[in-house]
Amino acid sequence: MAQKTQISGTVIDSDSKVPLIGVNVVVKGKVLGTTTDFDGNFDFSVNLPTPLTLQFSMVGYKMEEYTIDGNNSATGIKIALNEELIMGQEVVVSASRVEESILKSPVSIEKMDVLAIQQTPADNYYKSIGYLKGVDVTQSSINFQIVNARGFNSTGNTRFVQLTDGMDTQAPALNFPIGNLNGPSELDVESVEMIPGAASALYGPNAFNGILLVNSKSPFEYQGLSAFAKVGMNHFGADTEAGAPSTPQPMYEASVRYAKSLFNDRFAFKVNGSYMQALDWYATNYTTDRESERQGNLSFNPGSDYPNTMGDEASVNAAFLGTAIQSAFAADGTANDNNTFASLRTLYSGIMFQGSAPKDNQNFTDYLAFAPNQVVSRTPYEEHQLINYDARNYKLNASAHYRITDNIEGIYQWNYGSGTSIYTGAQRYSLSDFSIQQHKLELKSTDWFIRGYGTFENSGNSYITEFLGNQVNTSFSSNNKWFATYTANYLKQISRDYTPAELANLQSTDPQSFINLQEQAFTAARDAADRSRYEPGSDAFEEAKERALASGTVPNGPSFADMTKMYHAEAQYDLTSKIDFASIQVGASFRLYDLNSNGTIFPDTVGNDISIAEYGAYLQASKQVLDDKLKLTGSARVDKNENFDAVFSPRFSAVFEVAKNNNIRASFQTGFRNPTTQGQHINLNIISSRLLGGLPQYANAYGIGTDPNIYTLESVNAMINNLYSTGSFDESFLDNENTLNYESVKPEQVQSFEVGYKSLINKKIMIDAVYYYNQYNDFITQQRVRKAQANPDGSPNLGSLLQGNADNTFQIYTNASQQITSQGAAIGVDYAIGSGYTVGSNYNWNVLNTENAEGQSFVFGFNTPEHKFNLKFGNRKLTDKIGFNVAYRWQSEFYWESSFGDGNIPAFGTLDAQVSYKLPFKTLLKVGGSNLTNDYYIQSFGAPNVGAIYYVSLTFDQMMNR
Repeated sequence: MAQKTQISGTVIDSDSKVPLIGVNVVVKGKVLGTTTDFDGNFDFSVNLPTPLTLQFSMVGYKMEEYTIDGNNSATGIKIALNEELIMGQEVVVSASRVEESILKSPVSIEKMDVLAIQQTPADNYYKSIGYLKGVDVTQSSINFQIVNARGFNSTGNTRFVQLTDGMDTQAPALNFPIGNLNGPSELDVESVEMIPGAASALYGPNAFNGILLVNSKSPFEYQGLSAFAKVGMNHFGADTEAGAPSTPQPMYEASVRYAKSLFNDRFAFKVNGSYMQALDWYATNYTTDRESERQGNLSFNPGSDYPNTMGDEASVNAAFLGTAIQSAFAADGTANDNNTFASLRTLYSGIMFQGSAPKDNQNFTDYLAFAPNQVVSRTPYEEHQLINYDARNYKLNASAHYRITDNIEGIYQWNYGSGTSIYTGAQRYSLSDFSIQQHKLELKSTDWFIRGYGTFENSGNSYITEFLGNQVNTSFSSNNKWFATYTANYLKQISRDYTPAELANLQSTDPQSFINLQEQAFTAARDAADRSRYEPGSDAFEEAKERALASGTVPNGPSFADMTKMYHAEAQYDLTSKIDFASIQVGASFRLYDLNSNGTIFPDTVGNDISIAEYGAYLQASKQVLDDKLKLTGSARVDKNENFDAVFSPRFSAVFEVAKNNNIRASFQTGFRNPTTQGQHINLNIISSRLLGGLPQYANAYGIGTDPNIYTLESVNAMINNLYSTGSFDESFLDNENTLNYESVKPEQVQSFEVGYKSLINKKIMIDAVYYYNQYNDFITQQRVRKAQANPDGSPNLGSLLQGNADNTFQIYTNASQQITSQGAAIGVDYAIGSGYTVGSNYNWNVLNTENAEGQSFVFGFNTPEHKFNLKFGNRKLTDKIGFNVAYRWQSEFYWESSFGDGNIPAFGTLDAQVSYKLPFKTLLKVGGSNLTNDYYIQSFGAPNVGAIYYVSLTFDQMMNR
């Protein structure tokens, strides 16, 4: 029987002699231990023989060790911890999947510990990740942020992996991390680790641009009750003319955590709950992205398609409509009843014959030639009139931990997040009552772990806002009726004072007068077409919204019905303690996606279940040579998705210690990304086109790659524009070479070369610099095509290409054939000035090498500022009670490209600050603000305008030391 040893003692602060609460006391090399109580005492027993070593650690203090043997007692132990500003001494896990000093990490890595999280000047800790070197944080909503690194950013970043306690936080049907919508609250976060760049050699698919690890607090190490409440205000000086609120709006956030260890520290549990509520930032980009389709020199664009207005996606070229109507009549002006445009002709005739006749009783059909070569769009509603701006987030987290033996701990964990947010993808989506939950079972020891978890997504009442706007518009007037009414009234306006001959003469001799006449006609035409339009805020408008939301799922209505699931299992074993010549780790994983959109996103209807299986395994070995001055590491991983060939991902690195605490590193890293579940299987009717997955069966079903009458949409549009200019079809504009050479989608890959230097000087100055060069192959993109109806002889019916719908227009996933490259650098300097003051700065440079990108046929979407820097200054213990922190960040202007839209993102800078004050009863008061100067900015095209947030918070923590 093993020897039982009773261990007890007290831990104090070496300077103040005050007992320290919550100090971690663990047996070195075991999972056994406890924490000190409110009087700094600890007491537990172990079934281990002596000698054994205890480790005493607490964030902000230097770790101490104590050996129990024949010379030292196991009871009455007295330990004094020295407060220390830890710089360069942090231990990280994510870089190599084993513990190592951050100074000796083989790749770039950033870390925020529990103190940095508590002292952040941002209004929540997740946004403060943007202070880290080389990191971009982009907001789609006030409670939805996306993290990225090293270029190719997006508001739904499928090239980045985020893990919370080892669980991938991606939404299974969307395939990108959902920010902190279901992650731990600020009370429960212990640390955040960030690896910028490719990491697939250890983390597998999608660890392409980087990986973020959020680690929550163990209930063994962080016990007791803690609570947090914050009240803030936003929308100061908002753009009221664009619809934003005229007065500041309140924000609320609250959370509570309780953790307890029982049964001689063998069992522990924790529960967390949090809630936030705010009026979301308003997206008010009312500048058109359809300027290329503006006709002549009009002072306004009748075909505007604003990023943040809804319903103006429905559009038609008035010249095409005029041509169509003209074909509905015989040469003598009488109706041709056999024409396929009979209903349109009848409608048009009724409009034209109402009111006054054309000048000199001209035949009104002669005016059809003056229908302008101009795209006209429907009158839209502003986004805030249709989307749910009441942002909310509910989170519940719980876990139970049991130390099965001295070396093995078992864990069950549940994370749940629900609420309302806004996501920008190809369109603007209201994630209304969206939820995601995860269940995890894990066994872990000091040398190995086995974990399995499931992720369950529920789209709730989420909907496409543009779709909703279109349905509200068509509920008072169908698109056919509206555009016919518009065109007819335009022609009625210009026919009142001019004959067709006089109009032609005016157009050629006095262009400005003709433009003035056009503008008057455009205005009158829109007023006539909108005569029955529902006014925003009216009862009729609200009723139309409710009818549309109740009309079902796409393509019949704007809503989704998605409950896709993901199951994941993985294991790792560290053989280092078993092998003398090297440090070796091996691991493997399995993942299964179970698609369940009820036919709304995927063709997963009854009897057509769709699943996707992925497998992976890796090996890593490292060796210290040259008197432990040089550490060499090699990693290799193989992954297989059932729909694609296996992918091999190697990584090689070297870290050389040129002097104590001075290290040079170099690495070759690889990353790859499998096509998303949508990239593989989507089959979605969005009315104007059909979105298709890139697997062969979807291309084959619609003839892409085999039908010679399918053309690139860009070439079809070129033919149509020429038709409007010349009045005749020119087939030479059409391109089917690319469509006939279509290739099914496959994984994209990146190879990254990195060199870096990290140094700690006199334990006061930390310098970290890095340069990287990336090569990208098989970039995943989408190809847009349109299919012509075939004539009896097999030739294309060119007229059938003039209008697109889900039966003839497709957007299908594929890969770009060109290799492209990017490069960048970053440097960070942190300095402990003394007396608790710290100052830090970092600078980031990222560029797409455009010589590789020029002339290519697809959008790259680098979406990253070339220059960015952060400045930080603070002192967490200015006095025994007061602390402060200030951060300033700035980024240069850059161009944003995405399926939602393209446009410049202006340069901006923000100033964040907070002051904290320790109150009695273990309570911390914090007053601060994000973007203190209230200079509104945007971070992506069509994104919300972000202003200042001013807040006050109170945090109560039983384990707080004073």
